[in-house]
Amino acid sequence: MKLYNYFRSSASFRVRIALALKQLPYEYLSVHLVKGEQKTAEFSVLSSDNLVPVLDDDGQLLSQSLAIMEYLDEIHPNPPLLPADPLERARVRTLALSVACDIHPLNNLRVLKYLVRELGQSEEAKNAWYRHWCREGLLSFERQLQRWGGQAYCVGQTPTLADCCLVPQIFNARRFEVSLDDMPRVRAVFDLCMQHPAFQAAEPARCPDAE
Repeated sequence: MKLYNYFRSSASFRVRIALALKQLPYEYLSVHLVKGEQKTAEFSVLSSDNLVPVLDDDGQLLSQSLAIMEYLDEIHPNPPLLPADPLERARVRTLALSVACDIHPLNNLRVLKYLVRELGQSEEAKNAWYRHWCREGLLSFERQLQRWGGQAYCVGQTPTLADCCLVPQIFNARRFEVSLDDMPRVRAVFDLCMQHPAFQAAEPARCPDAE
């Protein structure tokens, strides 16, 4: 397998965690988003939306982090990223989608660049935008964790797709100084995840293209 990704991309980070949890070897291929390498003709052949991550599994190209992780879970089912119980599986997907659909799209790199370059917003305004929408989304995530209760990880006693999505979002939240003081469950799950070797191995600072 080959993974086209960028060390600071939270969507790429999700897939790196999943690969590490399943102990699947892969070739790390860097696409530098800040330098615009995702927009080159060479990369456009691999990614129709010019985004990372892209997984190349023996010539079959897959994009979108959640689709990639579910694919990995289907071809390498152990350890599972989705619970066997239908209700718990739905809860995992609910949490994963709340990050991937509600928080991340408002705050990814191309949106932040558009705010500054095309809409003329200051760095301060851009960062305020990020903190607001990230915090709103994580507060919703916190409420869901508290409602279900009794879990070690997001859902259950082992990491799932939801944890793969939450941890990169917390890395970004901390980078932008988003307050997490009133999110005890979110913080507890994050701390537990970061004791796990797979999450440690996948973190941005350990990537070959880390800056």
